[in-house]
Amino acid sequence: MKQQAFSQTKQLAYAALGIALVFICTSFVNLRLPIAANGGLIHLGNVPLFIFAILYGRWTGALAGGIGMALFDVVGGWFLWAPFTLLIVGLMGYTVGAIAERNRAMKAYFLALIAACLIKVVGYYGAEGIIYGNWVAPLTSVPGNLVQIGVAAVVALPAVKKLQKYVAAPAQQGTVLSTNK
Repeated sequence: MKQQAFSQTKQLAYAALGIALVFICTSFVNLRLPIAANGGLIHLGNVPLFIFAILYGRWTGALAGGIGMALFDVVGGWFLWAPFTLLIVGLMGYTVGAIAERNRAMKAYFLALIAACLIKVVGYYGAEGIIYGNWVAPLTSVPGNLVQIGVAAVVALPAVKKLQKYVAAPAQQGTVLSTNK
């Protein structure tokens, strides 16, 4: 019981650190795109999202990504996007973490990031279509989303490879934010 409580505390601390790093990297390491019809943003918030999801599992990835980026939307003046971001990026983190929990190989991580890319492109295309009531204009956001995930993959995968030896797999730690795996 005492060990499980410590493990839950540890897992919550990882999630909180992930949320903070995703928020910081989204807020301060970004570039606004003047070419997209409704603006657009390329940021490095996906880097810590992918690292935390791969190293600490689906729930940490979902919380770090969804809350960290939705918090940026609220604070950064993109308030209308916050609910969409919470769902889309939360699902990205959950998916990457779930795939990484099942298969601890670099090839699986790469495939997980491809899945996250599909979720991001489809999710934000749909969100932009709903928000603006236009299903053509969101196509201009697709290249920025692809670049964002591509850059994050190039940075996150080597970082994960280096950090992996210092972190026990979530299956060994126990995914304590959820009662079932």
